[in-house]
Amino acid sequence: MLFKRLATSLALSAAIMAGSAAIAAADENEMIITLKDGEVTVQLRPDLAPRHVAQIQELVRSGAYDNVAFHRVIEGFMAQTGDVQHGNMANGYNSQLAGTGASQLGNIPAEFSDVAFERGIVGMARAQDPNSANSQFFIMFAPAPSLNNQYTVVGEVTSGMEFVDNIKRGNSAQNGMVVDPDRMVSVRLGE
Repeated sequence: MLFKRLATSLALSAAIMAGSAAIAAADENEMIITLKDGEVTVQLRPDLAPRHVAQIQELVRSGAYDNVAFHRVIEGFMAQTGDVQHGNMANGYNSQLAGTGASQLGNIPAEFSDVAFERGIVGMARAQDPNSANSQFFIMFAPAPSLNNQYTVVGEVTSGMEFVDNIKRGNSAQNGMVVDPDRMVSVRLGE
């Protein structure tokens, strides 16, 4: 009888711990971006891009994305941010270099998927080399089929897209470069 109670107690404890671990993992896959007008929740997709998501999570945990500018914002297309090297508006912001920088974590090999670039999709920005994504990402305002299978999808906005819509737009003649840009005030993982 004592053995049966002990076994039941251990099984219950294991189930609770497994449930807690699953909840913690699920929370780690939720990124909350505070903008000037409110919070944007992004559901990260490690099932599609495990290396990219892991790098984003590491950058979020370190506070690297806090105060980083939306340096390139194109009406009807997307808002780009994440230049942790030159885009921090509270520490060393350089409008001429914003969009050219990266983190010290190194570039990530492409993890393309069949998920279409629709409104609210979050993708990794990169240079011409498909394996050059690092810290920068963009949020889609509208569908862009030309990006499908060409860029890595890392997540999707699940709430707060109206706040993304309020991000200051850039000059279309200058490829969306933004003068006095909006920023990610703070970025954190789910609680």
